[in-house]
Amino acid sequence: MTDTVKPLFDLRGKKIYVSGHSGMAGSALMRRLAIEDCELLTVDHQTVDLTHQGETEAWMMRERPDAVFLAAGRVGGIHANNTFPASFIADNIAIALNVMRAAVAAKVQKLLFLGSSCIFPRNAPQPMTEQMLLTGPLEPTNEWYAVAKIAGIKLAEAYRRQYGVDFISVMPTNLYGPGDNYHPENSHVPAALIRRFHEAKMKNAPEVEVWGTGNPKREFLAVDDLADACIFVMKHYSEDLFINVGTGADVSIREFAEAVADVVGYNGKMTFDTRRPDGAPRKLLDVSRLSALGWKAKTHLRDGLNMAYGDFVAHENALRER
Repeated sequence: MTDTVKPLFDLRGKKIYVSGHSGMAGSALMRRLAIEDCELLTVDHQTVDLTHQGETEAWMMRERPDAVFLAAGRVGGIHANNTFPASFIADNIAIALNVMRAAVAAKVQKLLFLGSSCIFPRNAPQPMTEQMLLTGPLEPTNEWYAVAKIAGIKLAEAYRRQYGVDFISVMPTNLYGPGDNYHPENSHVPAALIRRFHEAKMKNAPEVEVWGTGNPKREFLAVDDLADACIFVMKHYSEDLFINVGTGADVSIREFAEAVADVVGYNGKMTFDTRRPDGAPRKLLDVSRLSALGWKAKTHLRDGLNMAYGDFVAHENALRER
């Protein structure tokens, strides 16, 4: 997407801090920002633990970034959320609070917080508009992560209101692509299925088991499209209300699994473990506000899956150790 309108916030010549730069979203932001005329700042977890307020603020005050993409956080699928609830809520709230507090102290000009579509009520009307936040109960299987992300959104709003800082938030749908976490149990659906079907192909396994009934519908966004949207929003958006980022279309988990199997080249049988939780029945974002600004996703699902699988194969040996 090329910018045709003069930006509200110009990245040229700016020092840009990408927190979580080694994660899937963060690394995509790094790739996208590489074509901007800006200076990129990063710091690894071993040097600065963003769950520690003192370390975070000291680093931010020393480096003085002009803008921040807050993409750091603890992420995972249904199993990980259920297994590590304290880590998911505590670490993600701490990271959001510490980075935003430090950004205010360091006089950062603009900050963009990355949320998650799990913030919406489990049975929200579809597609979900930004105004549906806090209108009903959350999906129990990922409520710890959802509460932390809601807290991040509200922190951005609160700092914006109290201090007049330009803090904004985006709410991406389910992501996939290069740099994903392919842990066999703790990963999200796209990465879990890519690994499962690939390993089944390599072993000539007669069937692959997919968690749940396969009936829930999900929207999937290529992570490099997300990165492009984030840069676009950083340049062209400055309001209290967060903004949804997605494709505006969804597929069933069964259809998605069939697409992954086809891309991987697995020809065996697919079975569904109905003892495993499905999660929310449907999660489709209303992306009309972002579309009205002039941005739309451009990566077709099959093309995106081909890129994701290529990345998995390229890093397969390292992934086996995870």
